[in-house]
Amino acid sequence: MKLDARHLEIIAAIVDHGGLTEGAEALGKSQPSVSRTVAMLESRVGARLFEKNRRPLQPTDLCLALAVEGRKVLAANKTASALVRRYIDGKSGVVRVGGSPYFMDGVISGMIAEFQRAFPDIRIEQSYAYAAELSRQLESNALDVAICPMDVSALPEHLSFSPLLDGRNVIACAPTHPLAGKPSLRLSEIAPYPWIAPPVDSPLYQDLRSILAGIGMIDFKVSFSGGTLASITNILTRSDALTVLPYSVVFMQRRQQALAALPIRINHPQRSLGQMWSPTQAERPSVRRFRRFVDAEFSNLRSTIMKHEQNTLWRR
Repeated sequence: MKLDARHLEIIAAIVDHGGLTEGAEALGKSQPSVSRTVAMLESRVGARLFEKNRRPLQPTDLCLALAVEGRKVLAANKTASALVRRYIDGKSGVVRVGGSPYFMDGVISGMIAEFQRAFPDIRIEQSYAYAAELSRQLESNALDVAICPMDVSALPEHLSFSPLLDGRNVIACAPTHPLAGKPSLRLSEIAPYPWIAPPVDSPLYQDLRSILAGIGMIDFKVSFSGGTLASITNILTRSDALTVLPYSVVFMQRRQQALAALPIRINHPQRSLGQMWSPTQAERPSVRRFRRFVDAEFSNLRSTIMKHEQNTLWRR
């Protein structure tokens, strides 16, 4: 025999609140409708649920057993309602975020950690790619949001982009590098050192070639190419090599004293780090909350990075 879970809820409410009227009030129902439900359920099971002519109501043994199951239904509904509310409020769910490797590892990963401290029930699924591939994944609904450098003039027609930080590169090295800490440098001083090149398919690789050509370095030695931010940082700290990195990445590594920037003014790319998404895709509450969190984090970070660049990098 299959019983309606809603009927079990009613039985539990009557038993726990001591009467038909009290149980009806607890459930937000009318007393007559609750009475009809009890009568219908008694007819279905073929047994009384409350002793006849007893006041206050006296539940039978069968009624007490059904009330136990009804409490389970009530608890399950309460839990389910809380789950739905957390989802609607953007406090649970999934965020699929992709981004450029150096920015994700050097800048965004720390923000993700802070976000999950505040919202531990939101799962982040992170992947790496550059702008062209990220655009394809957004358009195919394989990603919810991308965080990457983008030239807004090259933004695909059906995507939206919100800038977070102006694109600014620096020549980076280890804090122990012979040139680190000097107030100013001449081109001849950096010429003898080898270079680490970013992955050839990254925008930063083209930036490296453009920057070196812009400061007159046509011939330069590449000692290492490709690799992650972690591998490049490890090589820099153990060598006298130089590389080109976004200043925000160098800035975020300052507490670990892993990277330093040389005071050489270079051309900056026509790109901004920002969030890219597809406005044609329905945005889940968790994604909306994540994007707002990233916006707020960069709102606080942006001026700090700019001040640090001016006061520390150019006023040595």
